[in-house]
Amino acid sequence: MTTFLVAAAEAAQLRPVFDSDRLAAELAAVTAHTWNVQRTHTYGGQVGQAAAIDWRVLPLRSLGGDPERTDPGGPGPEPFKVTRWLDQLPYLAEVLDSVPAPLNAVRLMALGPGAVSKAHSDPKYRLDRGIVRLHIPIVTDPDAVLVLDGVEHCWHPGTCWYGDFSREHLVRNTSATVTRIHVVIDALLTAGLAAWFPTPWQELLTRGEVLLNHTAPAEAPAWPARLPYEALLPSGFADFDAPAPLDGSLTPARIDHAGDVLALTVVGRTFALVPAGGAEFRFSGWSEQRTLQPDSDGGGLILRVRRGRALADRYVSAAPRTP
Repeated sequence: MTTFLVAAAEAAQLRPVFDSDRLAAELAAVTAHTWNVQRTHTYGGQVGQAAAIDWRVLPLRSLGGDPERTDPGGPGPEPFKVTRWLDQLPYLAEVLDSVPAPLNAVRLMALGPGAVSKAHSDPKYRLDRGIVRLHIPIVTDPDAVLVLDGVEHCWHPGTCWYGDFSREHLVRNTSATVTRIHVVIDALLTAGLAAWFPTPWQELLTRGEVLLNHTAPAEAPAWPARLPYEALLPSGFADFDAPAPLDGSLTPARIDHAGDVLALTVVGRTFALVPAGGAEFRFSGWSEQRTLQPDSDGGGLILRVRRGRALADRYVSAAPRTP
């Protein structure tokens, strides 16, 4: 059964409806360019093999604003920035500006006629981690569907949808002629974005195991201690697949500026840091599921890990590096 405009456990239509004709008309500015094939990625920064099906991507926000990078990215040395392609899509830029949440990757994703993906799940997109994926269809067809947790969905152009992509899903386009094109938005869940969800979801979003992030501050605060700053972090803290991020042996880490970015370097990897709520900093490309904060006298770091509304923390020694 194909689902139109129905909120279900695995998906929900959000409140805004955008101008589908304007979205479709803008595509002409970017479709003369051949979009790159979708690729997978790892948290280790490795970009995987190209998709074996006709599944193409135009990145509108990507790591460092790279106009060729098609994967959704994640924590790494560069923050997410808009690409040059978004300059050619002014109405879509307005749509993205209206989303009341910090954005990570934003991509136009085109699924060609006859293309069917493998079933898979994306475990980082979970409400208790505060990371969500939204879809805005631009071009679609009844034969182009998302199968999410066993339910087929075909959403009308201009509507905005949340899907629980931590569940098993695939995309299938059995149309002979139509290329399905969606805007796919990776965002952090905030109270403002939660207000876009339909009424039946509001009790879950206010009382359930949900992590609400802060919106990005208008002006990023500076690190409140002299840099470079050296610390000892548990080995799981910068491992985004670790089930216990506060556990593990302590490993030397360094916080310093890397160009115009505040960055944490640990075990040979560098991660851009951005302000979260209060005096906390989170990993760019991740949510407030894990944050760090220097204590008031600069003698240590408070590491915090959240699952929904549950909070655990650990204090570790840290201090400005001695000249």
